[in-house]
Amino acid sequence: MTTINALLAGLLFGIGLIVSGMANPTKVQGFLDLAGRWDPSLAFVMAGAIAVASLAFLIARRRKRSFLGLPVKLPTITTVTPRLILGSAAFGVGWGLAGFCPGPALVALGAGYPKAVGFVAAMIAGMVIFELIERAKSGMQRV
Repeated sequence: MTTINALLAGLLFGIGLIVSGMANPTKVQGFLDLAGRWDPSLAFVMAGAIAVASLAFLIARRRKRSFLGLPVKLPTITTVTPRLILGSAAFGVGWGLAGFCPGPALVALGAGYPKAVGFVAAMIAGMVIFELIERAKSGMQRV
């Protein structure tokens, strides 16, 4: 049942990304182009998403288990580190250049956007490289 609920939530999320235009790289780049022909429509999508997520986090903080009966695991680290800043900057540059972030890129891949193939391949390669570096670091720390 948990898998079906996850599938339905992902499907709803993907449909929301398509309807809002977040899976369209041209629309996203128009939103990020503050000096040119700025398209503010995605600001409303983001504001709505932040409002819904804020409410969900408020509810989740008060619960030990999710509505599906799974343990609630919220982030506990609140410090801003150079690693966080660098990762955020890399994310922002990639988002601006490609017009995709991970969720919408997967939706765009499923919708048949050719540009999404390259982005998702690069995203997976980056994840693999990150994992290899993290494993090498933890291996060096154990020695």
